Amino acid sequence: MRRAGTMFDRLSSLVIALTLLGVAAIFAALAGGDAATIAILTLAGLAAAAIVHAATPAVAAESTLEPPESPLAAQPPSLLRHPDFARWADQETDPLLGTVDNIVTVANDAAIRLLGRHIVGADIRTAIRHPAATEWLAEAKDSAELHTINLVDFPRPGQRWTMRIAALSGGDRIIFLSDRSALDAADRMRSDFVANASHELRTPLAAILGYVETLQDMNGEANGEIRHRFLSIIDREARRMQQLVIDLLSISRVEADRFRRPTAEVDLREIVQTTIAQLRDSEAARAKDIVAKLGDAPLPMLGDAAQLGQLAHNIISNAMKYGHAGTPVTVELAREGKRARLAVTDQGDGIAPDHIPRLTERFYRVDEARSRSVGGTGLGLAIVKHIGERHQGQLDIESELGKGTRVSLTFPLIERS
Repeated sequence: MRRAGTMFDRLSSLVIALTLLGVAAIFAALAGGDAATIAILTLAGLAAAAIVHAATPAVAAESTLEPPESPLAAQPPSLLRHPDFARWADQETDPLLGTVDNIVTVANDAAIRLLGRHIVGADIRTAIRHPAATEWLAEAKDSAELHTINLVDFPRPGQRWTMRIAALSGGDRIIFLSDRSALDAADRMRSDFVANASHELRTPLAAILGYVETLQDMNGEANGEIRHRFLSIIDREARRMQQLVIDLLSISRVEADRFRRPTAEVDLREIVQTTIAQLRDSEAARAKDIVAKLGDAPLPMLGDAAQLGQLAHNIISNAMKYGHAGTPVTVELAREGKRARLAVTDQGDGIAPDHIPRLTERFYRVDEARSRSVGGTGLGLAIVKHIGERHQGQLDIESELGKGTRVSLTFPLIERS
């Protein structure tokens, strides 16, 4: 477009020059002057046309110069100011912030829920009040590398988040916040599980090895009574270790299956009745103390018969272990609307209220010495909890010191049309 304009200016100057030349010649002729006068006027017209023609290209050439570009035009467009950026940011489930020169200009819904609506327009160092974040942001690093910063005890004690910072051009930054509290808790649980399992296995193993070495050192000098006592201890500790391994394998299988809903139809009443019969036929202490109140009506539900049998066995066995000898262990089944409730009640020492929320933790014991003496592994209620979750069950534990404990679970029943 600029080149076409230049051509038009030159053509205009030529037309003006020729016009002047013609006008000069006509005036010379009308003046009736001699040839010399006409020649002088003609030369004057030609000179005027030359001056006009000489002046117009210079102006045109001047107009062809490109205007200097402004500094703002040289910069790339800002991603944070793109109209679709805020809409995309709100689709992210993790908190996301955009900053320009450390001022928050964009905050998605997750960031506002975490930090508050007031952060938009505020300095990012005051929006994220954490020493590690403040220290890094104060240094104003503009590296294109994605930096990750750990925010320990943020936003509340015991939690951990990570802050990832991507530096853009022109002082813009995108900041991602991710909650790592659950991952840390899972890592701690795994570490605690390995440590506790190792400790639980090491204790009976040490007892077994110690008594075996003692018997070997006696070289047949021990009388039958001492030998029998030592062998009984070895047998008890070996069985305890065996039960611990069984429970470890059980909880591993239950956890592997907990997200797979069972599809087989089973009768909860029949499963509990079979479990009680097995306990009564076994050599378990207090088997005769079981009092069954199961009713006559079937309780159909979707479930894993083996796991539900293990669940019933664990809570009934616990009641037999921790209830007082000679007192009833009551097992009840009842229909409650669209659910069935399995409840087991013992008459024992009871449990203090502050212990109840932790009873389903692995290896947690209210009284470690008593639990080991009755053969407990600390995994029984943890297994009950996971089996209950897989079957959409709700676990409830009620206890009163000096009176006893009641453990109950409710399960959804199959609705017949």
